[in-house]
Amino acid sequence: MKTRKLTQKISAVLGAGLLASSLSFSTLAQERDSFSIAWTIYAGWVPWQYAEDSGIMKKWADKYDIEVDIVQVNDYIESINQYTAGQFDGVVATSMDGLSIPAASGIDTTALIVGDFSDGNDGLVSKDATSIEDLEGETVHLVELSVSHYLLVRALDSVGLEERDINVVNISDADLVSAFQTDDVRHVATWNPLLAEVNNYPGTTQLFDSHQIPGHIKDLTLVNTETLEDNPNLGKALVGAWFETMDILRSDSDEGREARAMLGEISGTDRAGYEAQLSGMRMFWEPANSVEFINSEEAREAMDSVRQFSFDKGLLGQGAMSPDFVGIEFPDGSVMGDEGNVQFRFNDRYMQMAADGEL
Repeated sequence: MKTRKLTQKISAVLGAGLLASSLSFSTLAQERDSFSIAWTIYAGWVPWQYAEDSGIMKKWADKYDIEVDIVQVNDYIESINQYTAGQFDGVVATSMDGLSIPAASGIDTTALIVGDFSDGNDGLVSKDATSIEDLEGETVHLVELSVSHYLLVRALDSVGLEERDINVVNISDADLVSAFQTDDVRHVATWNPLLAEVNNYPGTTQLFDSHQIPGHIKDLTLVNTETLEDNPNLGKALVGAWFETMDILRSDSDEGREARAMLGEISGTDRAGYEAQLSGMRMFWEPANSVEFINSEEAREAMDSVRQFSFDKGLLGQGAMSPDFVGIEFPDGSVMGDEGNVQFRFNDRYMQMAADGEL
């Protein structure tokens, strides 16, 4: 079963070659008529495959006289690395990974579409503990430096504990469920559908989930900022295709049920399994919902928390002396962090156009 494979990343992974690739983007960012967007399997991102297979993406691309290739990449982090190296014009990613990989590497990146945030799809589960306080001195297994790691830190913080009060052991997402079935692994943090599997283990208690940190684990469609500025039709086509797909996906029509069944199969489950994953997400079915959220104080506070974690874990790179190292721009033009190094932007222009019926 393929799942969202989250960050096991340190800045050095990308190497010095990224500096050269960031410089080369200036030659790529110009008026063009052909683009490519990378995606990986997760409930919030598989709709791009439906947009591709149904012809919705082609319809919107044709409207603006461009071509948009929607490309599946099997490995999540590799897809972001490839985008960062200039091999794609856009990529799907969480806000944390968008900040800590391309933006921290000097690739000016725009969150074009805010698709959803995790609202229970990520959680902390224990065989023994009945409260977060019970984890003090215990060992928690998770994919280190992923949003599961972030969720654990937020859970500990909610009861006045720190990560140093427990032990964290890194484990791959592929091994987590089978490891939880052994006596040695007592507590795990993970995401769906793995979360559902460990929750089905007899006697487990879910201690914390992403419903308690709304807006912190956001699923985004990112594009290169220079490319978007030079090619606004790309933004229009992508946003138009996405929200047309959302209209179908949320509907109780035969078309909607068939779409959810298709995406369930792609995700390694079925329609019911996919719908269960959707229930653990706050989907922004309409562009106005996305615009309202990303302009909220809740969204701003969540990004502040994410950047603090990213800095604490060294994910902003060796040159980062504080969480302010990478500037994050919000739709109103305000900047969190270094105004001279804005590399991550939330742009609601195109989602607002969709909400106003202007695409």
